[in-house]
Amino acid sequence: MKAMILAAGLGKRMRPLTMVRPKPLLKVNNKALIDYHLERLAAAGVVDVVTNHYWLGEQIEAHIGDGAAYGLNVVYSPEAELLDTAGGMINALPLLGDQPFLLINGDVWCDFPVANLLTRKPSGAHLVMVDNPAHNPDGDFSLHGEQLSLVAGNALTYAGIAVINPALFAGAEPGCLPLKPFLVRAIERGELTGEHFTGEWVDVGTPERLSELDARVSAVLA
Repeated sequence: MKAMILAAGLGKRMRPLTMVRPKPLLKVNNKALIDYHLERLAAAGVVDVVTNHYWLGEQIEAHIGDGAAYGLNVVYSPEAELLDTAGGMINALPLLGDQPFLLINGDVWCDFPVANLLTRKPSGAHLVMVDNPAHNPDGDFSLHGEQLSLVAGNALTYAGIAVINPALFAGAEPGCLPLKPFLVRAIERGELTGEHFTGEWVDVGTPERLSELDARVSAVLA
């Protein structure tokens, strides 16, 4: 299974840190966020990785190179304009192919065992869900067994880790497109599944969260 890391955001909430460095290159315990993802993908047995980029994307390419240092083959899907989550994936489909692929948001910290997802073959998508953080108290979707729904109750937050079937985007025109409408339509077709992960997960969306995570990880790994 191929993997895609989403790394094209502007990181506005992380400014001023992201004025001179893209968010995936911000560091936790002196290592770039994206390095943790790449190392975990390689450890899980993934070989081919696609990374999109927009803001300061040349820094991401210079940092990762062709991926050989991680034991990976990394190629890039640069964006001339921001395409949002679904638009970024659609733009990268020529590199990803027509089989389900593993998706990871470049700005999350998570110790989810991604190897568990490599045999998933969803008809739409399979999402990793986590307990609702303070900044998303109402959650995104409800989980009933493995089925995700919009029904109230047992709502959880999408972790930014998933297996995506390219068929999810069938008929979509290229452009700036958010992911949620595609997921809602998949729910309506009964094609959106998920699982609840209760381990380590942080949406590294603000300087405060980054600082807290850095202090905690550095203390553990000291």
